[in-house]
Amino acid sequence: MEKEEFDKYVKAGKIAQEIKKFALEIVKPEMKLINIAEAIDAKIFELGGKPAFPLNLSLNECAAHFTPARGDEIIATGILKIDIGVAVDGFIADTALSIDLTEDKRFSEMMELNEQILADVTKVVKHGMEVKDVGNAAAISFEQWNKTHDSNFSIIKGLCGHSLAEYNIHAGLTISNYENGNTKKLDEMAFAIEPFVTTGDGDIYEGQPGGIYVLQNEGNVRDRDARKILEYIKETYSTLPFCSRWLDKEGFKKIRFSLSMMEKAGIIYQYPMLMEKSRAPVSQFENTFVIFDGKVANTTKVE
Repeated sequence: MEKEEFDKYVKAGKIAQEIKKFALEIVKPEMKLINIAEAIDAKIFELGGKPAFPLNLSLNECAAHFTPARGDEIIATGILKIDIGVAVDGFIADTALSIDLTEDKRFSEMMELNEQILADVTKVVKHGMEVKDVGNAAAISFEQWNKTHDSNFSIIKGLCGHSLAEYNIHAGLTISNYENGNTKKLDEMAFAIEPFVTTGDGDIYEGQPGGIYVLQNEGNVRDRDARKILEYIKETYSTLPFCSRWLDKEGFKKIRFSLSMMEKAGIIYQYPMLMEKSRAPVSQFENTFVIFDGKVANTTKVE
């Protein structure tokens, strides 16, 4: 990794820190998710970055992969996961937080545990560590919590951290949040650690489409408006995910029809929402780490 690349990861992380602060300021119970998404999208650009992927706004038992479209009436209730991606010249900061929107703060203990797991894992992150060290630290942390507090929380094993690269959110390396035997070493690289905690069983399944798309294959479409949208997608997003509200903002016509046509043709893929199988609430916290010159930078941690 070059120093210039490291500096861009750090800059993206600083913007992501400000976005987390901004989210905590603006998000209120029963606020429309589309209003949250559009405000955060605009703030990322204002601070000098670009969204690395559509803002994930996942409610309650939905763990990940939902973003609102223009016209959606869904409101923020229960527990809201806000998963934020910021890119600076393609170098990415990936971070997340959860907000308890209930009057009785019923999710506070789950969120406290979730933050504790991330903090405990952060303590073991160092140059040359093995991937299994992350999972082992996470497992010890949540097991100790359950024992001390006589609770029965679960870590969602099907959702893991991942390596990051230029214009690549999932760059090939999976970083599990449970005990495992992965001896791959973490050297000079960027990666995200993101434990998910639930009061349920901890299994997930793929639900309805969540409004987040990515280019999947080469190809074209016959419809003229759809061709214009596809050309824009290829030029603007390339390997990064996108969503319909961004296309709306550009003034394109027949967006839903065009995206549906491309999806049926296998040109784009729409991620399904990831749901907790027992329909129990889920929390998420995440930070990005960059190892450079033998040192670790936690680029998205708010000081």
